[in-house]
Amino acid sequence: MSTVTQRGLYYDELEEGVTYQHTPGRTVSDADNTLFSALTMNPQALHVDAAYAATTEFERPLVNSMWTLSTMVGLSVGHLTQGTLIAQLGLSDIEFPHPLFAGDTLSVSTTVVSKRESKSRPGQGIVVLAHTGVNQDGTVVARATRTALMKMSPA
Repeated sequence: MSTVTQRGLYYDELEEGVTYQHTPGRTVSDADNTLFSALTMNPQALHVDAAYAATTEFERPLVNSMWTLSTMVGLSVGHLTQGTLIAQLGLSDIEFPHPLFAGDTLSVSTTVVSKRESKSRPGQGIVVLAHTGVNQDGTVVARATRTALMKMSPA
C-alpha cells in the first residue's frame, strides 16, 4: 500500500516567474478579528470597537492588517513550504492598499520572484516569494515579499 504525504515544493521544484494560486480562500469573521487583536495585545479601536469604527470613513471595524498578513502567508504554506521550509528569512515591501472587513474572503497567489542556491548551506536555497491577497471582488488588499530558506530535493 502506498502512502502520500502532503508537502510543499522543494527549492529545485520552484521556477522563477511561476504564480501559484492557493485554494481555498479564507472568509474572515468578526471573531477572527477580535481574537487575533486580543492575542496580539492590539487594542486599536479601529479593529475592536464597532461604535468607534462607525465614526470613521470606513464606518465599520477594519480587519487587523497583521491578521491579513499572517493569513496571506499561511494560505501559501500547504502549497509551497509545508515540510520544505528551513527558515523564513524576512518579509519586506508589505502594503495594504485596500481594507479587509469581516465577511470578506481573502484569496492568495504567490509568484516566485527569484531563487539562488545558498553559498553557506549545501543542499539549500534562498527563494524570494511575492504574495498577493485579494478580496472576493478581486481588489488587492495586501502584498508582501517573503524570503525563505528552502530544502532541495533529497538525493
